[in-house]
Formats: sequence, C-alpha cells, structure tokens
Amino acid sequence: MEYVNPLGEEKVYKLLLKFSLPAIVGMLVNSIYNIVDRIYIGNSNELGANGIAGITIGFPIMIILMALGILFGVGGSTLFSMKLGEKKIENAETALGNAFVLLLISGFLFMILGQIFLEPILLAFGASKTVLPYSIEYMRVIFFGAIFQVVSMGLNSFMRADGNPKLAMWTMFLGAGTNIVLDPIFIYVFHMGMAGAALATIISQAFSFIWVISYFIGKHSKMKLKLSCMKLRFEYIARITSLGLPGFALQVASSFLNAVLNNNLYLYGGDIAVSGMGVVNSLQALLIMPVIGLNQGVQPIISFNYGAKKYDRVKTAVKLAMSVATGIVILGFIITRLFPNQMIQLFNDNAKLVEFGVQALSIWFLMLPLIGFQIIAANFFQAIGRSKSAMFLTLTRQVIILIPSIIIFPRIWGLTGILYAGPFSDVLASLLTGTWFYFGIRKLDLTAPKNEPVDQIKLVTQEFEK
Repeated sequence: MEYVNPLGEEKVYKLLLKFSLPAIVGMLVNSIYNIVDRIYIGNSNELGANGIAGITIGFPIMIILMALGILFGVGGSTLFSMKLGEKKIENAETALGNAFVLLLISGFLFMILGQIFLEPILLAFGASKTVLPYSIEYMRVIFFGAIFQVVSMGLNSFMRADGNPKLAMWTMFLGAGTNIVLDPIFIYVFHMGMAGAALATIISQAFSFIWVISYFIGKHSKMKLKLSCMKLRFEYIARITSLGLPGFALQVASSFLNAVLNNNLYLYGGDIAVSGMGVVNSLQALLIMPVIGLNQGVQPIISFNYGAKKYDRVKTAVKLAMSVATGIVILGFIITRLFPNQMIQLFNDNAKLVEFGVQALSIWFLMLPLIGFQIIAANFFQAIGRSKSAMFLTLTRQVIILIPSIIIFPRIWGLTGILYAGPFSDVLASLLTGTWFYFGIRKLDLTAPKNEPVDQIKLVTQEFEK
C-alpha cells in the first residue's frame, strides 16, 4: 500500500496549525528552559548579578552547541522531507540514520574540546576576573551534557517531519519541566550554586535524549532509526550539511555576535551592562522563539510540496507563515512597551541593572515588528534547498550589519550606540531580505509546469538569480 503524506494533500492552513502550534509551544517552553537558570541564579543571594553575567558569558558557547543540532538536525530533516515528497522512503531513512551519527560525533567532540579549552574561550568571550569563576563553574558541567542536547535537538526536527509535531512538543516539555523542578532544588536546597543550575540542565537534556531515541526505535514513528542506514555516506553528509548550513551559520554568527557584544558592553558599561543585556537577550529569546517554532512547523510543509512540485501550496504556506509571524512579534513589541520594569525585575531587582535593562529593552526592540517577516523569508530559501541564498540572508541581520554596527556605533555614541545597533540592523536586513524574497517567489512561477501561467518578467528574474 502506497504511503500518502498529508503534507501534500491537506489544506495548508490546517497543516500550518497542526505542525506549527506544537512547535511554537515547544519553542516557548524551550526559551523558558534557557532562561530558568538565569531567573533562579539572579534571585539567589549567593549568585545575583554576577551569576547572571557568568551565564551570559557562557551563552555563546551554548549557542554553538545548539548550532550543531541545527546543522545536522534541520539539515537532515529538510532532506528527509524532500525525499518523502519524492516518495523515496529508503533514502529518507538513510538521511535520518546519517544525521543521527553526525549528531553523536559532533556532540562528543564538542564535549572533549570544551573541557580542554574552556577558560581561554570564556576569556575571549568577555569574562572579567570577577565573572570568570561563575562562568567556569557553570560551563564545566554543561559540557558533559553536550551529546544529550545536540542529539535531542537534532532528532526533534525529524520527529516533526515524521508527522508527529505534538510528540516533538512534548520533548520540549519534558526537558523544560525537569529543569524547572531541579533548578531550585540544586540551587536553593543543596546550595550547589552555578554547578547546580548546570547539573539540572544536563539531567533534563538526558531525559529528552532518551525520549527522542525511544520514539525512532519504537512503534509510533513512521520512519525508523536503522543500523543499516547509519553507515555514513559522503553524498548524504554533503547534502545534510549544505541544507543545515544556513541555520548553523546563523547560530555561530549569533555566538560570535554575543562574544563581540559582551566585550563591548564590558568595555563601555562594565559587568552590570553585561548582566543587563543578558536579561534582554533572554527576553528576546522568549519573544522570538515562537517565530522560530512557526518556522520549524512550516519548513516540512514547504520542503515536501517543493519536492512534489506543488508550488501554489509552497507560496500559500510561506505567506501565511509570514502573516502569523508578524502578528507574534507585534504582540511581543506591545508587551515590552507596557511592562519593561516588571520584565527586568523578574531576573534581579538590582537598581543599576534594572535601570540599564529597561533602557536596553526599549531601544534594542525598537524594530521588533520587522523580525518575524525577516526570519520566515530568509528560511524559505533553506526549505526549498537554496542554501547559499538562505545563509546569506540569515547572516545579514546578525553578522554583516549588526556586528560592524556594535563595533562602530559606541565609538561615536558610547554605550547607547551599542543599543541602537540592533534596530538599525533589523531595518536594513528586512529590506534586503524582502527584495530577495520577491524574486525568489517569482522564480517559482518560472519553474512551474508548462500549463501554468509564467510571469512576464522571466528574463529579469533569471538574470537576477544568476
């Protein structure tokens, strides 16, 4: 009996709701997962603002670890979805098996290298003498859970592509729930400090790891993890890496951005500025993660229908996702305008930290309403296999424009200049991405079947794509 995937048949808005809602909830939970440590640490009398600064310095390293999960998880699941759309089931399972092995290897190497080079990395990422001990204590433990995090994050993308977005959401709930319960026990009851917060995190990641492995070897998954599909094949490694590279590059760029940002914040504002921006970045994750979840939900819909040459469904899915993403970020923008003090005080009530945090929140999020469109439009190219375009567009906001602005602006306007670099980058990146997306959508008409109308600007768009 031929396997019929609903991604190519069911109404697009129903698919988007089915796949994105669990992913959005999951990413919201995941963002809470990432900020729970900061909330508990910031409200600990023993750790406080220095503890927040310590985890903020280590955060770029954790972003790189997440980047590995995206490289082989999102890259592999994109190829997986395309092969399902082409009805090549065996090839899809080979993509799953190869991606799983790559996730294991990368997590192991990350753990070893991190333990060896931890202190010099933290110093390079902006740790002061005061903050360095807090960062070392936290990150030393985090590295031991590298395999758990990278595999659970990577296979979660496959779980969604396999048609079980709700179970993928429960992966997030399992990890976040465990972390939320264990954090106060280890920090406040056992007085384990930064190491306790980190231990709670890696235990929760271990539970998520067991959950996703169990799914792909159990009865609930349509596609299975098979030993015969785990033999690494160069063509699959190359394709998975190529498709995952834009998301990976964005995360690595985000890591580099955080390192540059932390160094400049310390230079112009000291440890309080580092702590305050750490809080703002946590809130940014909380506000942006729903858009990332939406993007994860729409990705298999776009990839499958692109592979099946159903281009009208591709365009419907991406435009609907953009509308929802814009609504999400506008809501987030309104919340930051109404409750800035309360949002900062959730982490710590240090007067200087709150004062700087409120200022940073109001300026850094000035162009937040544009970000939803930019994220969906840039990742559209990844979903259809145009990795170079996707990588370039995803890097515009956090590397090509933002990092130079963070370096140049404070030399003219001081600490405030760093904060205005954010909205400046958001505007320029959105304009560039919008232009690129316009021509990308036009090209779908050029590659449509002969009986479909072809746009009159064919020659122009072909020249542009070259």
